[in-house]
Amino acid sequence: MQERVWRIGEVAAVAKVSIRALRHYDAIGLLRPSFRSEAGYRLYTPADLARLQQVLFFRELGMGLAQIRRIMTDPAFDTGRALRRQRDLLNEKARHTNALAGVVDRALEALEKGEEMDTRDMFEVFGEFDPGKYEAEAEERWGGTEAYAQSARRTKRYTKDDWKQIQAEGAEITAAFVKALDRGLTPEDPAVQALVERHWTYLERWFYTPTPEMYAGLGDLYVNDPRFTENIDREREGLAAYQRDAMRVFATARRTGKE
Repeated sequence: MQERVWRIGEVAAVAKVSIRALRHYDAIGLLRPSFRSEAGYRLYTPADLARLQQVLFFRELGMGLAQIRRIMTDPAFDTGRALRRQRDLLNEKARHTNALAGVVDRALEALEKGEEMDTRDMFEVFGEFDPGKYEAEAEERWGGTEAYAQSARRTKRYTKDDWKQIQAEGAEITAAFVKALDRGLTPEDPAVQALVERHWTYLERWFYTPTPEMYAGLGDLYVNDPRFTENIDREREGLAAYQRDAMRVFATARRTGKE
């Protein structure tokens, strides 16, 4: 039985996107139709439609096309894993939206009563660092390791001020990576590797002592998990992949003793 195909106008209608957008996705290699008719018309298969759905999910999460293309063309890209990540991201987005709505309700209530909102309530929901955001997933991935147990013991004792300091130090390291990338330094550059060592020490001081394999795996996670990629690339397009490559170099040096 011959597989059904859709022409570009039909895809645009069913997916509620413009023909122009589909042509652009084709031009940049994000979504290329599997076939062309003898007359040159684009013909999309069910697999192409499933890929388009992935693209639109990522778009709903606020990702740019360059970032989506990088994620979906990665050899390690897995559709099932991506769907689960997208579901988690959408749930997080919904929780954040509900939290914002709650703040609006409290602001309205204070306004109607002629009262002032507590300043902590006014701004608590904006940009708050949540150290437990990936706790369940971290336990699933690394729950049986000594590193996870070590991190759990340490972080349980941390206060809100500790987390603010952790966030500030992490932001400084990220800013330094952005400067290195903007300067055109390669991941192998000694200055970049010194920065990676600073990142390694940061993890060791606040969370756990990583093995080279674990550290390289963390770098892979920066690229393979859309949540990490979105957060990191928000600072600079391509930063997640840049950090991943630099961390791989460092981890290899650690394994071989050629630091």
